[in-house]
Amino acid sequence: MDITAKMVKELREKSGAGVMDAKKALVEVDGDMDKAMELLHERGMAKAAKKADRVAAEGLTGVYVDGNVASLVEVNSETDFVAKNQQFVDLVNETAEVIAKGKPADIEAALALKTSSGATLEDAFKAATATIGEKISFRRFALLGKTDAQKFGAYQHNGGRIGVLVVVEGGDDQLPKAIAMHVAAMNPTVLSNEELDLDFVHEELAHLNHEIDEDNESRKLVDKPALPHILYGSAQELTDEILAKAEEDFKKELTAEGKPEKIWGNILPGKMAKFITENTKIDQQYALLSQLYVMDDGKTVEKFLESKDAKVIEFVRFEVGEGIEKAVNDFAAEVAAQAGM
Repeated sequence: MDITAKMVKELREKSGAGVMDAKKALVEVDGDMDKAMELLHERGMAKAAKKADRVAAEGLTGVYVDGNVASLVEVNSETDFVAKNQQFVDLVNETAEVIAKGKPADIEAALALKTSSGATLEDAFKAATATIGEKISFRRFALLGKTDAQKFGAYQHNGGRIGVLVVVEGGDDQLPKAIAMHVAAMNPTVLSNEELDLDFVHEELAHLNHEIDEDNESRKLVDKPALPHILYGSAQELTDEILAKAEEDFKKELTAEGKPEKIWGNILPGKMAKFITENTKIDQQYALLSQLYVMDDGKTVEKFLESKDAKVIEFVRFEVGEGIEKAVNDFAAEVAAQAGM
């Protein structure tokens, strides 16, 4: 069965998994959406919880480094208030430690691991639910490994609601955390634009151009010039022929403007750089190395890393509650129901 970009997008929206993880899952189950969700959940990749009467969509991430292995976990509670409870915080931290040391293959194996008290993680979560009085659940985890020559970067933002782990090779000791902070802020889903499926790129580009069309309708009302469509979304599409044509078009513009050819060498690099930036919007949204570095937006993350003689090997980012369908309470309806109206 052909796996379409629409199917990948639907699974990503339901699960919150990365582009390539979603596509691989669909390929393995021949396009069955429900089975793909189950597969992602088993592997700890799914970021969407099944609906339940009590939805636990708050909570914390936890990070633990054990030598050359590090873990990132997400533990959920029903309310943000409970997420600040010390018993809950301790459970999150112990879960991260147990996962890093036990290196389980999936959630089921993780829940069977023993905590410091001798109880399994599964029993620990049941006990916490009974004691705290809210549904406490272990949602997902990730394990990253490194060599002795590589470094972990860990960062937790907003009190632990966002957790990031990166593996960096080269650079100084401060670099890994700086990259982890960028990942927390910019939320990339893949390392390189080469990991993005071109069908997905084309679909996302269509959405961007649709937004431009809507913006142009508003601009027309106030006599503002229309914005042009974006031609390309990824560096994968910018072939040598396309780049050569863009450069030739710029040369024609410079000629029409009366700019002497001897100064073109000072102008063309900037125009080409702008062309590439404007036509790699999808890369910039999803691919870490293509994003503008938050602490120096004059460079992409890739160029910044090159300046530090470093590279990112892999990364993972969890944001508490992402992908979970939260219940929306209609307060007026609730009051009316209780009043018998």
